[in-house]
Amino acid sequence: MNSYPAELLVQLAPVMFVAGLDPAVLPTSTSNTPQSPGQSQSPPPTPTKHDPFQSLIARLRDVLQSQRKAAIWAPERTRSFQMILVDRNVRFPPRKLVSPEDPAYSTAHSPLSPLTPSSPLYPDGLIAPIWIRKHTALLPSVFVLFLRLFEPPPVHTRSPLDTPDPDYEREKAEEERRRDAELSAEVAARKKTTNERGIKLTVVLLASRRMLDDPSLDSRLTFIRRQSGLDSRAALFVLSPVSTSELHDFARSLQDALYEPAVEYYTLHSKRVRRKRNRHSQAVSSYNSPLAPVGAASARPLRPEGWTVRYEYKMACFAEFRGEDEVALKHYQDAYTKLMIMFGSTAILPPRTKRWAEAKVLADAINAKISKLYLYNREHSLALSHHNSHMRRFADFSRGWGIGEETFEYWSWMARQHRVLAELLEQGSQSSLTFPTNTPPSRSMSPAGTSVELDTVRALGLNPSHALQHPGHYYYMAARCTESRRERFLASEGTSQGASAAPGYTNEKKVDHLSLILELYTKSYEVFKKYNSTTSQGRLTLWIAYRIAHTYYESEKFDVAIRFFERIAKTYRREKWNDMLRPLLSTWYSCAQKLGDVELMVTLLVEMIGHAQDHDESKSLQDDLLAVLNSSVPSSAGEPLVVDLKESEPLLDTILVFWTPEVRVGEEAAFQLSLAAPTSIDLSALPVASVTITFSNGYYPVVLRHSPSTDDEAAYQNVRLVKIGKVTSEDEDEEPEEIGADLRWRPGERLVVSGSISSAAPGPLTVVSIGVVLAQSDWVIEIPHEPGVSHGISTLVPRWLTSIHPIRFLQRGRNDCSSVVVRHHPHELAASFSHQAPALLDEEYPIIIDVTNMDERHLDIAVDVLLQPTEVDEASQYIIFDDQRSSGLIKGIRFGMIAPGVSATKTLYLVGSGAPGDRMIDVSIQSTSVQAVTKDDDNAEHPRSSTSSAHAAVDACEKLQTIVIPMSRALSVTYDVAYKRSKNAMPPLADLSTVEDDVWDDSYGGVAIIAARIECSAPCALLIESLKLRRQDNSLAKVLDSSSDEESDGIFLDEYLPGDEFCDVSRISLSPQEEQVLAEEKIPGPGDYEVVWRRVLPGGGRGRQSTTRFALPTLMLPRDGLIALLDVPSTAKLHVPTPVQLTVRNRHPFRSANVTITLDLDPSDAFIVAGLRNGRLPILLPGSEERLSWNLIPVECGHVKVPRIKVMDVRHATPPSQGAGVPNTDVDVEGEVIMVVDVRADWRTTSAQNAGENSVAITQQDGVNENIHPTATGNAAKTVAEHEAKQDLVFYSGWFCPFNQRVWISLEEKGIPYQYKEVNPYKKEKHFLDINPKGLVPAIEYQGKALYESVILCEFLEDAYPDYKPHLLPTDPFERAHARLWIDHTTKAIIPAWHRLLQGQTKEQQDAARQELYVAQGKLAQQVKGPYFAGEEFGLVDVANAPWVAREYILAEHRGYDNAQVGNGWSEYVERLATRESVAKTTSEVDKLQVIYDRYLRDEAQSEAAKAIRAGRVIP
Repeated sequence: MNSYPAELLVQLAPVMFVAGLDPAVLPTSTSNTPQSPGQSQSPPPTPTKHDPFQSLIARLRDVLQSQRKAAIWAPERTRSFQMILVDRNVRFPPRKLVSPEDPAYSTAHSPLSPLTPSSPLYPDGLIAPIWIRKHTALLPSVFVLFLRLFEPPPVHTRSPLDTPDPDYEREKAEEERRRDAELSAEVAARKKTTNERGIKLTVVLLASRRMLDDPSLDSRLTFIRRQSGLDSRAALFVLSPVSTSELHDFARSLQDALYEPAVEYYTLHSKRVRRKRNRHSQAVSSYNSPLAPVGAASARPLRPEGWTVRYEYKMACFAEFRGEDEVALKHYQDAYTKLMIMFGSTAILPPRTKRWAEAKVLADAINAKISKLYLYNREHSLALSHHNSHMRRFADFSRGWGIGEETFEYWSWMARQHRVLAELLEQGSQSSLTFPTNTPPSRSMSPAGTSVELDTVRALGLNPSHALQHPGHYYYMAARCTESRRERFLASEGTSQGASAAPGYTNEKKVDHLSLILELYTKSYEVFKKYNSTTSQGRLTLWIAYRIAHTYYESEKFDVAIRFFERIAKTYRREKWNDMLRPLLSTWYSCAQKLGDVELMVTLLVEMIGHAQDHDESKSLQDDLLAVLNSSVPSSAGEPLVVDLKESEPLLDTILVFWTPEVRVGEEAAFQLSLAAPTSIDLSALPVASVTITFSNGYYPVVLRHSPSTDDEAAYQNVRLVKIGKVTSEDEDEEPEEIGADLRWRPGERLVVSGSISSAAPGPLTVVSIGVVLAQSDWVIEIPHEPGVSHGISTLVPRWLTSIHPIRFLQRGRNDCSSVVVRHHPHELAASFSHQAPALLDEEYPIIIDVTNMDERHLDIAVDVLLQPTEVDEASQYIIFDDQRSSGLIKGIRFGMIAPGVSATKTLYLVGSGAPGDRMIDVSIQSTSVQAVTKDDDNAEHPRSSTSSAHAAVDACEKLQTIVIPMSRALSVTYDVAYKRSKNAMPPLADLSTVEDDVWDDSYGGVAIIAARIECSAPCALLIESLKLRRQDNSLAKVLDSSSDEESDGIFLDEYLPGDEFCDVSRISLSPQEEQVLAEEKIPGPGDYEVVWRRVLPGGGRGRQSTTRFALPTLMLPRDGLIALLDVPSTAKLHVPTPVQLTVRNRHPFRSANVTITLDLDPSDAFIVAGLRNGRLPILLPGSEERLSWNLIPVECGHVKVPRIKVMDVRHATPPSQGAGVPNTDVDVEGEVIMVVDVRADWRTTSAQNAGENSVAITQQDGVNENIHPTATGNAAKTVAEHEAKQDLVFYSGWFCPFNQRVWISLEEKGIPYQYKEVNPYKKEKHFLDINPKGLVPAIEYQGKALYESVILCEFLEDAYPDYKPHLLPTDPFERAHARLWIDHTTKAIIPAWHRLLQGQTKEQQDAARQELYVAQGKLAQQVKGPYFAGEEFGLVDVANAPWVAREYILAEHRGYDNAQVGNGWSEYVERLATRESVAKTTSEVDKLQVIYDRYLRDEAQSEAAKAIRAGRVIP
């Protein structure tokens, strides 16, 4: 950026002048101090080395100068100033050339105005850097003046009791006032100069800490303020000597206090400039200076466009001073736009004039400002776009100005623009600027795997010039432009007349172009290394390094260039960047020529021959090589010069092919080595003396010596065959002779070396290296080649030469033909595995491994066994082998040394538990035959552990076999759990004994009776030796007793065949806390069953003893709310009173209960009752209970019914004739029916199979009939059978529920594939509760997620399966909404009325519900448009009503319902729905449904729907 004035590029900040900090200005003491006669004055202070005020001033200067430095990149917007230390008497530059008293003052202009003849901008200049300098160095926005406040020296009294001297105090006050008046006058004088400019003046008084405590300080400050005319806002500060950290805080607070006045100062300047701009935009562009003499020819004035540029630029600068970047950006853009208009007309800005040059500099500076402000806002694309646009515009302008691409001026300017951007980005990167990651969009690949075309890539916006890069990219562009600048300059220098005529030629001659190019490339290289994150950037970094080296070459610094070439070439070779390596080698060779390094010249020429592109180039390079070899001698006589082409292009394409991939020990392996010249390179002039082929260790190398062909026809054959026979081993005494061959290659010629090789030891065999030796004069050059290398233009295909006349090749199909593996002859080994499948869980399952040596050699056998991890959930496993136990791998089980024909046997045990399923075992049998083996080696260490150096002496083989063993359960358990409520009275609420640790209270939990049914699941017979319940009581549950507690020795000792069962019953006492039941916490089972058994083998034998344990199921008590327990004896005697007790318990956590008891007597009852007939219990608080007793006197014999007792909760009910709170037991009060449970049949049952830690026994509801059929029947059963296969959609249903039937009908109508799973609502599986915590049916599981609610599910099926027809909802939005309205009517009107009629117990209830149902159904019947609701199409409204229509026969038989009474064609509509195929296919048999609905008819059902109807709530 040194090419431009710094004032035009620097980031502008408010300027603060700081005066008065010169140590010589501030006095440290005063001598005119009055002396009191009654007091002793301290002697005058003597100067000390550590004067606190001098130290304070020095530190103040350091602190203030360190605040903000002028910088080009400063994006931080803090309330900070650029502080400048000035003299106290500093003067401001004049605003105009005449004094304010001059009459011409009003018409005069600024010294820098284009209207002032003495101005450097007169008459048509735009803006000068001195204007920026004036506002950044000569004019502040705030002036801070530091002054020392006068302080009289301290007076030391002789005694603290001495009174002050009045005369002294008076003289001191007068002196202070005089000094303060002088200080105020000085401030007022400075105030006058700052007010003229609108500059804020602030005074900082330096005082000692003693002065801060002086009572007169406030009055003195007030006097100074008034006398000097300082305003009241941030104009006067007092500072005492403090630490450096406190001085930093003071500087910060000072800037905060003065920032707003500074902003106001620059705002006023902006307004003044705006007014001038508006006046000039309306004035005539021609303006004669009033100072010009009359009759003088007037110079051309500045045009309106120029005035606009001037004023817009000034307003941009003032906005930048204020920190308003957005406003500054707008004004800079406006100024730039006007400048482009001026440049577009040569009449306004004639080219190659002073003003034209100044305007170009201004335009470049404004462009840099705009780009910088965009970068501040992280708008990288806009910054780059504006910069590129600026360069394009001026490139177009330059062509019109005659300084286009053919001139060095053009490229000088282009390089300058790239460098300015690079330096701007580099400064930003050192601060907070980050560069975007320019990742191109993912490119689609064609079927063949090729990438998209280049045009497509460009269309995707991947042009690097359109994305902001790091600074290195632009330094690189600047260097390239500078190279073009140098080329144009040298071209113009060669012309005879153009050199002297070209503008700026003289200055251009002074430019050191190469140094400038090196500087730019070096900066680019350093930045690229910093941001080197991708392969492309790494290659570009190396390319820049090459350009640096090339520039050094052009600068004739050949030694430096060579060092660069050496480093760069390594990477170029490694990455096969041959297109760039070729010119690098050429330039490198030129450097070597200049330095006279012959060996380097030879080395580079050999490498360049390998990179030759055609015949002529290769011949030319060979001629150069021969010329060098013939005209020079090597530096080391007698030693060959080794030219390593390992990472570069080889001279010859080499490919090694072995006929077979492996051979046995002693067998010969045939091979062919092909040495070929590329089709583009002619190597016939290369003086190849010999070719040495080196094999693996243990063989003599094969040497081919050049022997020209005598037969002309053979000399020009494309393929020449050389047979070398069998390769000689080093074990033989004589070395093989050299073999003659023609070692000259023309383009495309091939030399095939054919032979064979054998080995007495196993291992790989291959060709290690191929050495090509050149010999000319005194030079011997060795060029090593590797087998299987080729030029980039060649393709290596493994081929076998089968015929020389004619030439025929056979292509080998292997991927790697360059080596052969020599192996021992395989061992003959037989292995068998004997076991009785399947294995049983918890059993040590024996697997007999038998190994037989079928070989003629003694074999040392070892076995590794790997138990593969199982994919079965909750399964565990391990193996036992030779006293080693592992869940994975057991290694090195020795079978010992086995002689030929001998077998060895060992037993492997597999133990599995948890879950059945296949177990997989991998068995590795390793056999080893050692040459010098003896019988005593059985106990020696296995040879596999020997070192690799002895590998050749070891003959080892491995045999792998996998065993898949199915594993089944030996036993399975099914738990039937019944929960029985406790008869024990609940403890009183205030009973403190319940909180003691050892108190066992089962009144809340009761007893769980667990019936364990253990079945023999094994496919074979088992001998059960014992069954025992192992108690593990916990704080919530304990085992009371078990049927297995009795003496059971021998009771189970018997053989159990598959399917046989044995049982045990145990009683568990439960003592949970109330909050645990409410939170539905699970109670772990207090123990497990331990079964000891053995497998019965086929021959009658017994297997190893095994133990299986079944944990008791996890228990979960039901949540009782309000419940009544009826305790009735099972038998009674005629005419003998029998006591009956009713216990009403309130288990609700927070709600009290108002309970009424009604004894519903009937003349046909078989009892006479003595006791309460109708009454109300006391209010039952939560956790309390009440008991009632009756005496029943039987009057009949036989099985008779107990009189019905009706218990109601009337907490929310009020009798119709009385208000709340008036007891009246004679009135029938409606309320919520409380379930009455007969404690004799208090069984809440559940089941759990194979219970473990995660099995939960969840109770059924009280009173559920256990005889309910568990699955669908009739047509519905056939439909279920068709949908048992696994599908993506799982439908959880209860066969008897009408809400489930809705979804079922929709699935059948649309033909959606689904898997039907029956869910017993009273025995819900754990998986179902996991996916649907509410436990509601219907539900579906779709892609692992659950949904429920019948109508929602039906609509979901419509949306999720749009391709399955028919559509049950109309496609028209209005018709769809209309259908939803009538579905809602069905849900809220028809179904509640239907259930109220079903559950009504009195004639009045049934009549009212029946009439309500007729009305609701009639409204729907009026909307039916045809056979179905929507017309001809069966739809979702029909689905919503079909299940209840199919059950209307229940209402007709038991509730007097007649669908003909509905009218409006309802009977016909019902008939069509009931006979619909999907409805019939999902309806079970009538007798099975009748069992369900009998409970509803008696109003005893406990479903959520039944409870809602009884309570008058909406059905959930």
